[in-house]
Amino acid sequence: MARVWNFSAGPAALPETVLRQAQAELLDWRGQGASVMELSHRGKPFMQLAAEIDRDIRELAAIPDDYAILFLQGGATQHFAQIPMNLAAEGDSADYLVSGHWSDKAAHEAAPYVNVRVVASSAGDDYRTLPEASDLDPRAAYLHYTPNETIHGVEFSDIPAAPEGVPLVADMSSDIFSQPLDVSRFGLVYAGAQKNLGPSGVVLMIIRRDLLDRATRPMANIFRYAGQAERDSMLNTPNTWGWYLAGLTVKWLLEQGGLAAIGERNRAKAELLYRTIDGSDGYYRNDVDVAARSRMNVRFNLHDAALDALFLQESEAAGMIGLKGHRVLGGMRASLYNAVPLDAVEALVAFMRDFAQRHG
Repeated sequence: MARVWNFSAGPAALPETVLRQAQAELLDWRGQGASVMELSHRGKPFMQLAAEIDRDIRELAAIPDDYAILFLQGGATQHFAQIPMNLAAEGDSADYLVSGHWSDKAAHEAAPYVNVRVVASSAGDDYRTLPEASDLDPRAAYLHYTPNETIHGVEFSDIPAAPEGVPLVADMSSDIFSQPLDVSRFGLVYAGAQKNLGPSGVVLMIIRRDLLDRATRPMANIFRYAGQAERDSMLNTPNTWGWYLAGLTVKWLLEQGGLAAIGERNRAKAELLYRTIDGSDGYYRNDVDVAARSRMNVRFNLHDAALDALFLQESEAAGMIGLKGHRVLGGMRASLYNAVPLDAVEALVAFMRDFAQRHG
């Protein structure tokens, strides 16, 4: 069976060359006579691989030495709680910008560990716009936001300015390495890998080293980012397979020309799809404010919801999967992550135009 065009929101498409390399190395990785999954994470071969991936990520995103790169587990959801555990002491407050489902969930999960201040929310607009905060606390433990919301299809085009001395924390699960990234603007960046970086089960974290020294509260060492940094993300047995695949994906991004090149490609894909939606004379619609539209997750509705099931049935028959919208909003959603090529978007818009002609 031929591979399909995969528009899934996550787990999502991986570069085909990455999958083929992993397939070729599955039984014998780098002459070890065994899969990378079968080798000790504390053995010299995997330790060398981990160091190599660290170097590649630093090259890809120009990450300076005063930031640690960690490969963790638990998904972004676990770190909604773990971040305040590590960055806030008892009685501290933290500011949260709420722009959709995931930033709202991050605020709720943090509440047992820090006094959460929602300094701005676009919930009143059903998350069709972006919130603007004007009452940031200069004494906050940190300012948290989600640059891209997968469900509501909104994305910040600018990085919020935190008060001096307040670290900016970003959940980049759905937009990590999708365009150039100025890491120096952030205290901590974290991302579930399963959208732009690799398979599910791995979290990439980039954290400024001085934040590792914060005295917060008693906790088991497994939850302390400092403990993970001290052991090079190997305090316990890591997801070696996911780590390896993420490393292959980073090499693929470097081969594509880096973050500037992939960012331009992602912009072109999103513009093509939005242009098709906006030019359909109302057959398809996207109700997100134009300035807030996501490059990564394009949601749209048909003019008649009774056609949704038929659209999904015919698009899947045409070789496209993952277009069903999230249950919260319904409709359709096309996720255009790094590994989704322009050819896939061209195939989608051609199908959309044909569908509109046949079922107008």
